[in-house]
Amino acid sequence: QVQLVESGGGLVQAGGSLRLSCAASGLIFSRNAMGWYRQAPGKQRELVATITRGGKTNYEDSVKGRFTISRDNARNTVYLQMNSLKSEDTAVYYCNTSPPAEDYWGKGTLVTVSS
Repeated sequence: QVQLVESGGGLVQAGGSLRLSCAASGLIFSRNAMGWYRQAPGKQRELVATITRGGKTNYEDSVKGRFTISRDNARNTVYLQMNSLKSEDTAVYYCNTSPPAEDYWGKGTLVTVSS
């Protein structure tokens, strides 16, 4: 059974930083491209960033230059470093494979950015 457990969210002022972590179990982590996704209040879930098995990254336009996705295959963990946070980054953040598997969604971690 695949489990993805996100952590690291919290309340931060605009301009601040947070680092999210996602610990994966039940899958061969190193063989999967991974992604971070978010869902803001009243909106659909959207893709934020992806990282391939080989470490190639891609970002949604609004986070380019501010967010960095990385992975540690030895720890089965994917990270999202978020800098220069804006109020519009407020959302529940989830990790999943890329593309996402419906059965893999975890509870997410809430990021609230105060202006």
